[in-house]
Amino acid sequence: MSGEKTKPGPDSLTWFKSSYSAGDGGECVEVAVRPTTVHVRDSKDTARAPLAVDPTTWAAFIEFATR
Repeated sequence: MSGEKTKPGPDSLTWFKSSYSAGDGGECVEVAVRPTTVHVRDSKDTARAPLAVDPTTWAAFIEFATR
């Protein structure tokens, strides 16, 4: 995933903003990758717990979403 790197959160994850996110503060998705989990959150609501999925599930989602 390419995109803008954001500062680490209090949970020590390093978040990357999607390159598909609009720069006007609209729909912004951030992703943090760990060896066994991919965390996904809304950059406008970082206090909400992120969605966590395994890397295989994330890869299948990305493949489907980019068709």
